[in-house]
Amino acid sequence: MPKESSIKHVLIIGSGPIVIGQACEFDYSGSQAARSLREEGITVTLINSNPATIMTDPVTADHVYLLPLEKKSIVKILTEHPDIDAVLPTMGGQTALNLAIDCDKAGIWKKFNTRMIGVDIDAIDTAEDREKFKELMKKIGVSVCEGSTATSFLQGKEIAQEIGFPLIIRASYTLGGAGGAFVEKAEDFEKLLSAGLQASPVHEVLIEQSILGWKEYELEVMRDNIGNMIVICSIENFDPMGVHTGDSITVAPAMTLPDTVYQRMRNYAITMMNSIGTFAGGCNVQFAVSPDNETIIGIEINPRVSRSSALASKATGYPIAKVAAKLAIGYNLDELPNSITGTTSAYFEPSIDYVIVKVPRWNFDKFKGSDRRLGLSMKAVGEVMGIGRNFQEALQKACQSLEIKRNGLGADGKELKDQEKILYSLANPSWNRLFHVYDAFKLGISFRTIYDLTKIDKWFLRQIEELIHLEHEIDKYDINNIPYEIMDMAKKRGYADRQLAHLLGCLESEVFNKRYHEMGIKRVYKLVDTCAAEFEAQTPYYYSSFGEENESTTTDRKKVVVLGSGPNRVGQGIEFDYSCVHGVLAAKECGYETIMINCNPETVSTDFDIADKLYFEPVFWEHIYEIILHEKPEGVIVQLGGQTALKLAEKLEKYGIKIIGTSFEALDLAEDRGRFSTLLKENDVPYPEFGTVHTTDEALELCKTIGFPLLVRPSYVLGGQGMKIVINEKELEEHVVDVLRDIPNNEILLDHFLEGAIEAEADAICDGENVYIIGIMQHIEPAGIHSGDSYAVLPPYNLGDLVIRQIETYTEKIALALKTVGLINIQFAIKNDKVYIIEANPRASRTVPFICKAYREPYVNYAVKVMLGEKKVTDFEFNPVKKGYAIKEPVFSFHKFPNVNKELGPEMKSTGEAIYFIDDLMDDYFLKIYSERNLYLSR
Repeated sequence: MPKESSIKHVLIIGSGPIVIGQACEFDYSGSQAARSLREEGITVTLINSNPATIMTDPVTADHVYLLPLEKKSIVKILTEHPDIDAVLPTMGGQTALNLAIDCDKAGIWKKFNTRMIGVDIDAIDTAEDREKFKELMKKIGVSVCEGSTATSFLQGKEIAQEIGFPLIIRASYTLGGAGGAFVEKAEDFEKLLSAGLQASPVHEVLIEQSILGWKEYELEVMRDNIGNMIVICSIENFDPMGVHTGDSITVAPAMTLPDTVYQRMRNYAITMMNSIGTFAGGCNVQFAVSPDNETIIGIEINPRVSRSSALASKATGYPIAKVAAKLAIGYNLDELPNSITGTTSAYFEPSIDYVIVKVPRWNFDKFKGSDRRLGLSMKAVGEVMGIGRNFQEALQKACQSLEIKRNGLGADGKELKDQEKILYSLANPSWNRLFHVYDAFKLGISFRTIYDLTKIDKWFLRQIEELIHLEHEIDKYDINNIPYEIMDMAKKRGYADRQLAHLLGCLESEVFNKRYHEMGIKRVYKLVDTCAAEFEAQTPYYYSSFGEENESTTTDRKKVVVLGSGPNRVGQGIEFDYSCVHGVLAAKECGYETIMINCNPETVSTDFDIADKLYFEPVFWEHIYEIILHEKPEGVIVQLGGQTALKLAEKLEKYGIKIIGTSFEALDLAEDRGRFSTLLKENDVPYPEFGTVHTTDEALELCKTIGFPLLVRPSYVLGGQGMKIVINEKELEEHVVDVLRDIPNNEILLDHFLEGAIEAEADAICDGENVYIIGIMQHIEPAGIHSGDSYAVLPPYNLGDLVIRQIETYTEKIALALKTVGLINIQFAIKNDKVYIIEANPRASRTVPFICKAYREPYVNYAVKVMLGEKKVTDFEFNPVKKGYAIKEPVFSFHKFPNVNKELGPEMKSTGEAIYFIDDLMDDYFLKIYSERNLYLSR
C-alpha cells in the first residue's frame, strides 16, 4: 500500500553521545531516515544530544532539538509541536528504543496522540527478554542454547549447578553485550554473575551452555507491512563464538557457509521474524553453527536497525535505514525504487560480486591496565571496511585502513617472533590476534596448532597461509627482476607498494614506478551496484581492484577531493566526519564535482548520495594517489579529516598536488612544536618556557633550565597521544623512553607546566588577510586535562575583558602568521590574567561542530568557501544566536574497563560528547560540574 496520508510530522529519536557499543552507525541511520522521510514531504523533528554529528545539523531535519535523551525532553518537544503524528524510535540504537519504551509506559505517546511507527513493542520485548526469546524459539522449532533466566544471585547459582561449566552469562536489555561473560571455572562465576545482574537495567541474566568456538553468522533482513521479506546480506564472523560481533572481524557475503545450511538459516530467520511481531523495517538475526555437525542455534534477533545495518548498507549499496523509514510510513518493498539502479524495485535481494571485510578499531592504549582480551562485552571504538575482488585483497585493504602504523597484514617488519607470546595471543583473542595468526604461519607454527587454539575456520586460515607462501615466492626476487605475474598476483591479493618494498628491499616509489609505469599494473575502479552488474548503476560508488575494465569514467568538470577521517578512535571521532560532509556540500555549492575518499562504514560521509563520487578506499597514500592520477582534481582538502588526512599533506606537497586552503608549510609548522614556539617568539606572543629534545640525556639537561612540573609532548600526534605531566627527573626519563619507543625519532617538546592555570580555546576562520573568531570556550577543569576530556563553556563564564582581548589578539596574530586559509583552533592557558599559547591547529577541530550547533551558523560551509578561494571572510554576514551558555560535556566509556581508574590528564580518553544549554550560571547543572572540576585531575 502507498504511504499513510495521516502521517505528516515524524519525531526521530537519536542515540546520544558516542560510547563503546553504540557509535556513529546510528547517526548514519538517523540521518538517512530523516532524508528519506523529507523526500516524502513529511516534516521531521529530531532529538539527539550529540553536537558532533551531521545528524543534529539543520541540513538533516526541519527541527533539531539538542536536548538530553529523557522523558521531559520528549514532553517539551510534543508540547511545542502538537502536530507530531508519529515517532520513529528504531534509528537510534538501544538508547532511542529504551527512551521510547519508557515514554510508552508513562503514557506520553497516548497523551499527545502520537503513535510509534516502524517498531513493535511486543517484538522488542520478546527479543530483549532472554527467557521469552528462548521460549518462543522452542515453540517455533529453532534450537537455542540450554539455559535459564535468573533474577537473583541465588537463582543464578542454582542454574549454574544444573548446567555445569563452561557457561555463558548474558545480561538482559544492555548495550554492546555489557554484563555478558564466558565463565570457564566455577571460582570465577559469582563475581561475573554479580556484574551481569548489576549491568542489566531489569537485573536479569540468562545463564546458558557455552558454545565457545562455534561459527557465528548474521543475516540482515528487511520486511514490509504485508510480510514481504528479503535478505540484504549474509555476514560471517571470522572470529568464532566467544567474541562480541562488534569486536569480530566480519566478512560479507558469508564465505564458508554451505548453501544447504544457508537456506536452513534463511528459513529460520524468516520464521523468527514472523513469530515475534508485525513490524516493518530492518532486522538483524544472529546464529551459531556447530563446526562439527552443522547444527544451527538461534542466538538473538534485533527487530530494528542495528550496528550491522550500517555495514550491510555500505557493503551492498542497499540503503537499509532509508528503506526502513519508508516502510515505517506504510510503503511496501515492491512500491519503492532501488536507490542504486533507479530502475529496479527495492524488493530484491542484493547480489554482490566482491568481498567485504570489516575490521574493528580498538584503543586499549588509552585505558592503561584494561583487560585486553575480547569477549561478550564489546570494546572496539570504531571499524573499517575493505572492499576487494577476493577475501585476501579486502583483508589487506581493511588492515591498511586501520591507522595503527601497519602497512597491511604483515610484510612490514613488525612481526612478532616470540613463539610463547604468539601462542598465548591465539588462545586469548585481543585486538592484534589477526596479525598474530599471520605471524604464527610466518614463524612456522603448524596449521593444526593455529586452528586448535583459535577455532577460526580452516578456509580463512588457509587464505592467510597462502599469503605467506606468496611472500616466500616474492623473496626470491629484487625490484629489477620480479616477474610481471608475481607483481600482478601480489597486487590482486591486496599487497600495498610499501609491503612489496619491504619484501623486495627497495623504496615504495620504486615499486610504484615498476608496476605502474613499466608493467602497466594499475588500479581499476569498480561500481558497488547491489546487483552484480546485472543492471546499470546510477550512483557513482566505487572501490579499486586490479584487472581489465575500469567502470569509473571521469568528467571535464573542475573537481575537488575531500579526504575523510578513517576509523573512529579516541581523539578522532565523528566530529571530523561532520566537517567532511559540510566540506562536500559547500564545494558542490561552488560548482565543483566532489570526490570523497573514506573507509569508515559507520558514517554519513560514506553514504553514496553525499558526494558526487564516493571512493570507498583506505585513506592510505597509494590508494589516494592513484585516485588523484585518475580523476585529476584541482586539489585536495586535508584540513577537515583530522590527523588522518593531515598527515598525508607532506606526500601531496612532495608530489606537486595542490592542497586546498592552508599550505603544507603552515600545517607542518604548527605540528612541529619547536618551530611553532619560535614563531610565537617572533610575533611577541607569550608561551610557557619550553625546549625541544630528541634523547633522554637532552631532556634531563633541559629540565634544569625550565624547572618542574613539565608537560612532555611529542610532535605530530592527535588526542594528546604520549602527553604527560612529570614532576621529577625519574618520571621524565621514564616517559621520554616510552615516547621514543612508541614514536621513534620524534621531536619532543618540554613545556613548563602552568599549574592551576585556566584553560581556554578559540576557533576562527581566516582567509590569509582577515580573521573571524567563531567562538571562545573556557574549560571548567584546570589546565592539565586534555581539551577533549574537559567540560567547556561557550562563551567563557568568568574571563575578564583583559583576558578575552588577549585571546582575540593572539588568535588573529597566529592565524595570520601561519597564513591560515580556512579553519584554525588555538588553545590557551591563563595564569594571573596573562594568556599563554599552548598549541595551534590550522584545521577543523573537535570543537567546530559544537560551536556551529550552539550559535546556529554553518561555519564549516563558510570556511570551505574561503579555502576554495570563492569567498573572503568579509563576504559573510555572521549572525550567531547568542543566548545563555552552551556546555560541551565529555562522555567516557570507562564502564567497559572496570579495572581502569577514571583519572584524566593530558592524553584524551573520552569517546564522545553531549551538549547542554543553560540560561545562566546559577543553573544547578553548571554549579555541580564546576564544584567537581578538580576531581579527576591526574598526571
